[in-house]
Amino acid sequence: MRMPWARTAEEPAPTNHEELIQRIAGGDETAFEALYDDVSARVFGLIRRVLRDESQCEEVLQEVFVEVWQQAARYDADRGRAVSWIMVMAHRRAVDRVRASQSSRDRDLRQGAKEFEESYDDVQDTVEAHLEKERVQSALKNLSDAQRKAIELAYYGGYTHQEVAKLLEVPVGTVKTRIRDGMIRLRDQLGVA
Repeated sequence: MRMPWARTAEEPAPTNHEELIQRIAGGDETAFEALYDDVSARVFGLIRRVLRDESQCEEVLQEVFVEVWQQAARYDADRGRAVSWIMVMAHRRAVDRVRASQSSRDRDLRQGAKEFEESYDDVQDTVEAHLEKERVQSALKNLSDAQRKAIELAYYGGYTHQEVAKLLEVPVGTVKTRIRDGMIRLRDQLGVA
C-alpha cells in the first residue's frame, strides 16, 4: 500500500519548488499535487522526529499542506527556498502539537489530583463530622431534659432565646441559664477548651 507522502520511483521530482509555490498561489491544484508528492516524505520525516505518534504526524502533515495551500501567496523566494519555508512550518506545527499535548496531559494530571484530593477530603470530612455528631449526641444524653431541649431548639432548631422561652413556656432568663449550664457540661464531657 502506497503511503500518501511517498513518491514512486517512476514519478519525476520537480526541479523548482519556488515555481510550484507561485502556481499554487494562483490556485493550481496540479502544482500542489506535484509539490506534495515531492516534499511530503521529507516533511513527514521531520514531523515524525518531533512527534513520534503516527496518527498525530499524519494530522500535522495535513495541516502543514493546508497551510501551504492557503499561504502560498505569502511565500517570498528572496527569503529562502520553498522547501525550507515548508519545513519551518512543519517544525513549528509539530512543536506546537507537542506543547499542546503536554499542556493537556499536565492539565488532566492537575485536575485528576484535585479531584482525588477533593474526594479524599470529602470522605475524611464526612467521617469526622459523623464521629463528632455521635460524640455530641452521646454527650447531650447526659444533660438534663430541660438543658437538652433548650440547646436542641437553640442550636439545632435555629430558634432565638425568646422563641425557645415561648416554646418551652419559661422565662428568657431560665432558657439562657439552661443553655449556658448545658454548654458548660457539654464542653467538659467533650474535652473542648
